[in-house]
Amino acid sequence: MPSYDYKCKNCNNRFTTFYKTYAEYDNAQTTCPSCESDQLSRLITGVAVQSPNRDFTGMSSHEMLNVFESGDSRQVGEMFQQIGGASPELGKDYHDATQRLLTGESMDSVEKGLLGQDNAIKKNDPINKPPPSKA
Repeated sequence: MPSYDYKCKNCNNRFTTFYKTYAEYDNAQTTCPSCESDQLSRLITGVAVQSPNRDFTGMSSHEMLNVFESGDSRQVGEMFQQIGGASPELGKDYHDATQRLLTGESMDSVEKGLLGQDNAIKKNDPINKPPPSKA
């Protein structure tokens, strides 16, 4: 929902208006809620700028480690996606983890999910199953 910040030139009151659509904003006759003056200055209080995608494929291992240590799961997911791509040899777990990271899920949560899957597989694997305990 678009919001617009104003400062009244008459009484110096600062206020914000909200509109459901840009068309509603275009048709509005905004006035100060304190003094009802229409002598307003529109304020720019925040600007969102989309940053260009980073190229993770040319990074050194030290630079990649910095991406991990940043804690930004989306950036880690982008790095996994660029480096691993759709390579089937990396397996379903890799690609699932990448997608979870890209949605912003925390790295800790993704890691715990992978460890839980790994432990479940080991419990059902007769070769790696621990011997029964003697009672």
